Amino acid sequence: MKFAVAGAGAIGAYVGAKMARAGADVTLFARGRHCRAMQDGGVRVLSAEGNFEARPQVVDSVDAVGPVDVVFLAVKAHSLPELAPQVPALLGPETTVVSMQNGIPWWYFQGAERLEKVDPGGVVAGAIETRRVIGSIVYLSTEILEPGVIRHHEGNRITLGEPDGARSQRCRAISEALTHAGLRAPVTNHLRQEVWVKLLGNIAFNPISALTGATLAGMARDPDVSQLVRAIMAETESVARKVGIELPITIDQRIAGAGKVGEHKTSMLQDLEAGRPLELDAIVGAALELGDRLGMPMPHTRAVYACAKLLEKQRRSAR
Repeated sequence: MKFAVAGAGAIGAYVGAKMARAGADVTLFARGRHCRAMQDGGVRVLSAEGNFEARPQVVDSVDAVGPVDVVFLAVKAHSLPELAPQVPALLGPETTVVSMQNGIPWWYFQGAERLEKVDPGGVVAGAIETRRVIGSIVYLSTEILEPGVIRHHEGNRITLGEPDGARSQRCRAISEALTHAGLRAPVTNHLRQEVWVKLLGNIAFNPISALTGATLAGMARDPDVSQLVRAIMAETESVARKVGIELPITIDQRIAGAGKVGEHKTSMLQDLEAGRPLELDAIVGAALELGDRLGMPMPHTRAVYACAKLLEKQRRSAR
């Protein structure tokens, strides 16, 4: 199988390097200094599991790749509308596209309706047919230490699933390739449930951490903040139920699980500290947009979202 990683930032470069080291035919698409560093010196990964270097093919134009069997969409959700129009250059008649974004993904309603916060103007759906899409839930933490150098902090699981819950040969094949590369890649029949399970934590902990600078354990054990987290999760759980999802985990279990992770900074707090854009719309804004359509008030979620959006705006204007 021939693979391409479209948007080889921290997560994409890490996954691509693992696959290349295992002998997979994988090409990374990136831009700027990070791209040039990987072209010149490969990808260097620093990890408690063992440091390594890999030399996948790296390009700065998808036209240099051509059609592949599998495309991993590894950019964050707010960057996807810019990337999506370039993806068709990678697509053959049967190419599979693996979505790796947080939040409510653009494919979630399979064309029945569109969330403006994740697919403004329908540009993503217009470029990538939903029949091609496999969803994934990414449970790993990485960062770019410097161009071409990836720090792997924790986690190694990428759960795969068909949007309709079917078990498919293409899911199994991609799972086998990722497993061969040293990742955990289970295939689930309950992808939609898992989207909401991850969102339940992200929608509460991520923006609050950006506003306060607190770690997961710090938020979970603070009595006042944990009550706010619980209120946001309850609002989100109500929206999930409205679209037919019964979550397999309680709110108390989700908070307790976050507390056990310890003094870990959320990805949104890391992005804020690094001066990168925040995933607010895909994680929080999309849920609010869906809640509005369903006539469900989400006052706690909306208040935290408004404050986090203003914080991001203030940080941008100060640069």
